[in-house]
Parts: sequence; C-alpha cells; structure tokens
Amino acid sequence: MPFARLASATTPTCHIGLGLAAVGRPGYINLGREQDLPEARTVDALRTRTHELLDAAYAQGVRYFDAARSYGRSEEFLADWLNTRPDIDDIVVGSKWGYTYTAGWTTDAEKHEVKDHSVQTYDRQRAETAELLGDRLDLYQIHSVTPDSPALTDKELHARLAEAAAAGVSIGFSTSGPAQADAIRAALAVTVDGEPLFRTVQSTYNALETSAAPALAEAHDAGLTVIVKEGMANGRLADPYAPEALRAVAAETSLGADAVALALILRQPWAGVVLSGAAATNQLASNLHAAVVDLDEDQLARLTGLAEEPQEYWEKRAGLPWH
Repeated sequence: MPFARLASATTPTCHIGLGLAAVGRPGYINLGREQDLPEARTVDALRTRTHELLDAAYAQGVRYFDAARSYGRSEEFLADWLNTRPDIDDIVVGSKWGYTYTAGWTTDAEKHEVKDHSVQTYDRQRAETAELLGDRLDLYQIHSVTPDSPALTDKELHARLAEAAAAGVSIGFSTSGPAQADAIRAALAVTVDGEPLFRTVQSTYNALETSAAPALAEAHDAGLTVIVKEGMANGRLADPYAPEALRAVAAETSLGADAVALALILRQPWAGVVLSGAAATNQLASNLHAAVVDLDEDQLARLTGLAEEPQEYWEKRAGLPWH
C-alpha cells in the first residue's frame, strides 16, 4: 500500500497533503480567491504557482499530492513537476476520475464540471491520466460518490477497477454532500471476488461539517486510509472569514485560524492524511503549523460548537460563487 510510505515518514507534516483543486484551474469556489492568485490566471501563471507550491510542500515534508481530472490542468502541472524531478521517489500521487472539466479555462462558465460515473467515462479518463502521470500514479479515486451513485453497484466498473488494482494502483473513492456517511458505508460493502475493492476514502470533514466522522472511523477500522478534504470549508474557516470562536482560539495559540482548523482534524484518530488546499506558499506555511497546535479542553469545546447541520452546510457550499 503506497500510504505505508506516509506512515513510516518521520516528519510531522507527513500527515498533511497538498490538494491541487485551487491552482489547477482559474475558477473555483474558495473564498478570497481574488487575493490568492495573480490577476492574470493564464495557464503558465498557474503552472508556475503550482510548481512553487509543490516545491515548498516537498521541502517542508509533505509527501501526498492530490489531483483530479476535473481540476483543470492539475494532473498536467503535477506531471510537469515530477518529470523535472526524477530523483523524487518518496511521494504518493493520487488523482480522481468521474468529473469532466468543462469550463474551458474561464471563470464564468455555465458549468465548470460534469459528473459521470459510467464505465465509459472511467475508461476515457483512466487513459488520460495514464498519459500524463504514467507509473507515478499511486491512487485513483472515484470522484464524489453519493449513496445513489451507479459506481457503487456497477459490476463491470468494479471489474475494471480491480484490474487497475491488480496492476498496482490503489483504488479509492471520495464523497460529497449531506449523506457522506451513507455513501461511505455503502462503499465499504463493495467487494470483488470476496475482497474489499477500496483502499482509501476521501471525505469532507471540518469544524463546520462533522457528520461523516463515525463512518470515517468505521472505514479506518476496516483498514482504509482516510484522507480529509475541505478542512478549511472552502475558506470559511480561514481569516478573515473564520467564525469568531475560531479566531479567538487562534489568537490564544498565536497561530492562524487555518492552522487551528486543520489541527482540529489532525486530532482525529482515524485521519490518515489531511489536505491543504493552499493557493499560495504563505498559506501553505501557515497550514503546516497545524502540526504544532496544542488545543486544551476548553478550546476544543468552543470549536466543537461550530458544527452545522449537514444540510445547512452543503446548501451554503452550493451557494458559493465560482471566482
């Protein structure tokens, strides 16, 4: 299992990975994006920004990098970086299939990505990923599984995924929406020839959205590596947007609200890798301070009170504009 390389790492930041959703395309739903990125978000500008982030992350001990077919050119940018650094062999590379990027490198597209979990989409996107990442791909995930996703019941798709697993690529899935726990539990029941299909699960979990925690604990107990995404709630937990309680705790620790928000996730015994979605190297450096945040019981209690009802959280997320 490639994630054994993370478990055996000696740096505390090995438990923090870098997700490339925010820098692989010009438009995304993160708050504060206008300040995070250069005004001219050309392909070359975001390629340069991605490489700066990858360099900084690797230098500071980050060893998991997460892309997706729908993150614009994230796979391409990551592949470019890897091709210029053939000596780097201690990282884990993950990507995802199931959404197609449709924005055409604009920020005002009617639809930025289209979801399709069919075998045909898997075959097409698996070939596209292979062309870019080749044998550097360690983990391939179904993007945003929900309880009604055909990916949970399609036996032909399961056979295709099992073939990839037999060839050395770990198979995982990510989840989204208010019923993440149901999707996780349904995925845990998927087997091929009596063996569990999935080795990892990537879910949204943060101070505002905690509903998946029991199911993620079950997944961890079943042997899956748990990857946490959207730990910053698309910027809602970062300065200057963070809730007052989070900003107060951050002031007490003399660190940023982002570091405290990620530290809260790192405390979970089932959390294997927590993704930073940084769009700039100063954000990444602040995120990595999460590894040294020490929260007392009073601070934890105040942060626990920030949790929203899942339906409320996901409705707010759906209302965030693409910047």
